[in-house]
Parts: sequence; C-alpha cells; structure tokens
Amino acid sequence: MTMFLTIAVIALIFLVIFQIAKASEYVSVLKGEDVSRRQNNKINGFLMVTFLIGGLIGVWYCNKLYYGKTLLPYDSASVEGARVDSMLWITLAVTGIVFVITQAILFGFAYKYQEQENRKVFYFPHNNKLEVLWTAVPAVVLTVLVIFGLRNWFLFTGEPPKDAMVVEVTGKQFNWIFRYPGKDGSFGKKYFRNIDDANSNSLGILWDDKLSHDDVVTDKMVLVKGRPVKLIIGSRDVIHDVGLSHFRMKMDAVPGIPTTLWFTPKYTTKEMKEITHNPDFVYEISCDQMCGNSHYSMKGIIEVVDQEEYDVWMAKQKPQYLVAFPDKDPSNAKAAADTAKAAAKTVAKL
Repeated sequence: MTMFLTIAVIALIFLVIFQIAKASEYVSVLKGEDVSRRQNNKINGFLMVTFLIGGLIGVWYCNKLYYGKTLLPYDSASVEGARVDSMLWITLAVTGIVFVITQAILFGFAYKYQEQENRKVFYFPHNNKLEVLWTAVPAVVLTVLVIFGLRNWFLFTGEPPKDAMVVEVTGKQFNWIFRYPGKDGSFGKKYFRNIDDANSNSLGILWDDKLSHDDVVTDKMVLVKGRPVKLIIGSRDVIHDVGLSHFRMKMDAVPGIPTTLWFTPKYTTKEMKEITHNPDFVYEISCDQMCGNSHYSMKGIIEVVDQEEYDVWMAKQKPQYLVAFPDKDPSNAKAAADTAKAAAKTVAKL
C-alpha cells in the first residue's frame, strides 16, 4: 500500500508540473513570446538570488547542526595526526572561500545581467588573460596542497623512531587480529596455508619458527601514550582498510602485500573520556573499505594506556604458541603436578 501511494504521489507531481508547463506556453502565446521571455528571465533571476541566499543559509545551518557530531571539535589523538588536521583546515578554508565567491558571482550575474530591451549581449570566444588566470592559479594552489600531502604521507609511511613498538594488524571478514612480538622483539613467520581457526592459529603462524613461540595474539590493540607505534597491516581474505579516525590515520589492508603506518598516541583512553565528556568513549579501528555483507560490523577496540599499565597488561598475556599447545605450557604442567600430588595425598590418607 505504501509503495502504491508513493508511486501515485510521484505521478501526481509530474502531472502538475506538466500542466503548469502547458499553461505557461498558453500564457506566452497570449502575451507574446518576447514579453513572456523577459518576464520569465526576471522571475528566474529573482529565484537565482533567492536560491543563493537560501543555499548559503542552509550550509551555515547544517554546519551549526552537525559540526558537534563530527570529530572536528576534538584534537587529533595522535601527534602526527595534527598534520592531517592542519591540511584539512587549510583545504576547507581555500575551497570554502572559492565556493562562496564563485557561487555569489554565478547567481549574482544571473540576476544582474538578465535580459533587458536596452542591453545587447556581448560574446567573446577566447581571452588569453582569463585562460591563464583560471588555469595557473588553481594549478599553483593544488600543487602546494599536494606537496604538503606528500610530505605527510612519506612521514606516516616511512620509518618510525627507533623506540617504536610494533603491532601486526590483520583484517578478516569481519574482525581484526592483532599480534605483538615477544621479548625477542621479532615476529615468527607465517603462511596462509597454515591458517587453522579450530586449532588456535588464525594467522597461519609457523610453529617450527622459534621466534613465534613468544608472539602474543589478541583481539584488542593496546598502545602506550607518547610511544610511537608501527603497524604492519595485512589481510587474510579480501581488501580491508584500517581506519583510525581519532588518530587521523588510514591505510589499506591488502592480501599478500603488507603495508605500514606509524603514529604516536597523544591521549590515553581515560583522558579522551574526559575530553569528549563521554564516559563510554573507546578508540575504534574500523574497516573503511567495503568488504562484504557484514562490513558495517567490522570494528576493533584500541586502548591507549600508560607504560606501566601496558606492562601489566602484557605480563598477563599468554603466547599464542602455548594457547595452541597447552600441553607445553609450564603453568599447566605445574597445575597438573599439583593436582596429582593432592590426589596422591588423598589416596594415602584413605
């Protein structure tokens, strides 16, 4: 019923527009083509100015209404992300000024130079000065913006400081997997044919490589405030995209082609809760590349803490090797031995 009503309303609107157009033609015949055209031009000129004023008011109102719901009111949560904010504000300023000036000229001229009896149209097919002006100026401005962007891009994707921590980020439909190197500071090798979720090997880690025995795999990324972090990004299946909106960072996750990105967290999660006045605030890692039916749900949690909190958290993590092979876990062996001793004592008492 709703679909039928919608179609009927659309058909009625088209019918009304058609009838108005036909009536306008009849009026033109009665008044004379020249008189009717001048009147229509005058009406159109007035509507152009009205549209200009209404459009600018609409832009201002939308900005006032939705600005607070964006991330723009809040500072970048990473040191390097401040560069992205600067680029964004400069780009908005340049394009905003150009937008207002060009729209004002466009609609203003439509009103000012409407058809009149004592005015003749002047045509010029070519003007070298204008061609140079509107080609050179945008080219120079865009070149400067591109140069700034490339400088920042080379910084984000270049080598991080030597004290940077390293985290491997792997995307899969439809969640994220994070891997930390152990005390040896190196990741063990992995091979996609070794992926076996049922046996706690979601990354296809080669257990024969001893470097993998202390690697920690988690479903949450924990970072340290003030300490640079290098992300080694990949994918298990299709192309994903690591979106770190609060840190102003973004990088594709491509199967078989590792990409890198680094930044320095500036605020802990607790501090961001105070800054945003949101007690439920969490840093998120989102997928910014359409990757399947459940793309919308592909989110991960990032927690930024102090170094001491990070050390405590890491001390509680169990290497994935011991998760995959619990019989090799010394703590499990000790617990089994304690259980056996307790059982022996009980039997002895009996």
